[in-house]
Amino acid sequence: MTAADSGAPVLEARGLAKKYRRGVWALGGIDLALPAGGITALVGPNAAGKSTLIKTWVGFEKPTRGSASVMGLDPWRQRSRALANIGYVPQSPALYDGLSVNDHLDLAVQLRPGFDRDYARERLAQLDIPASQGARNLSGGQQAQVSLALALGTRAPILLLDEPLASLDPLARREFLHVLADAVRDGGATTLLSSHIVTDVEQACDRLIVLGVGHVLLHDSVANALASHAISVSERTDAVAAFAAPDGSRIWLVRGAGDRPATLDEVVLGYLASARSSAAVAA
Repeated sequence: MTAADSGAPVLEARGLAKKYRRGVWALGGIDLALPAGGITALVGPNAAGKSTLIKTWVGFEKPTRGSASVMGLDPWRQRSRALANIGYVPQSPALYDGLSVNDHLDLAVQLRPGFDRDYARERLAQLDIPASQGARNLSGGQQAQVSLALALGTRAPILLLDEPLASLDPLARREFLHVLADAVRDGGATTLLSSHIVTDVEQACDRLIVLGVGHVLLHDSVANALASHAISVSERTDAVAAFAAPDGSRIWLVRGAGDRPATLDEVVLGYLASARSSAAVAA
């Protein structure tokens, strides 16, 4: 029985902290447990610790304190077994300029037992990406789609996507998310998609993690995050935080009733603003 079959979290962090040289803490003691299934958005500003968290689950980073687990496995000590459960897409597509798309698929077959070459090619064919095309001749959006197809072709139960949308134009981002959502519905992989742009992931995600300054600020379903928060146009002492609206006015994110429903972007902005305020007080 797998961790997913038993109902145990498929991705977990307990007191997870990571300190880099010069005393910089990228993660400050994170507790997270992600259930099987669906797409979870990992949202936060640059330097919030999103990539460090994902790289710890992939086994690229060793925790300074605490632990991380993938399907109950330690990705640092049991890396090969843990990685067998993961399809990984880095922020910059890890493609070889001198190889064609077909060559990348052939390489994946050699390196990853059980790689579903036909499934990966089918995903690329939907986007009219020629298998004979050289990687260096692909657009940024096409390179991202090839990276996604390679991850999907592993048929892994977990997909970890580290800001794959960062350098894509709006149309390429939409196409990427459409292919991802379709594949997750089809295959049921548990997916963690990191981004610093909420509107990019809102259409595709079921759950939301807001990360700021190395700490989890909010972890909830998208539906509950929207249902439980509102915007007040006047000051509230019980507010999560205050921040500026697009028109320059000041608004307050509150739990419960307010003057109007909060958008997901406003929920995220409110929690990030609360983290900034807490950091300022601590300083």
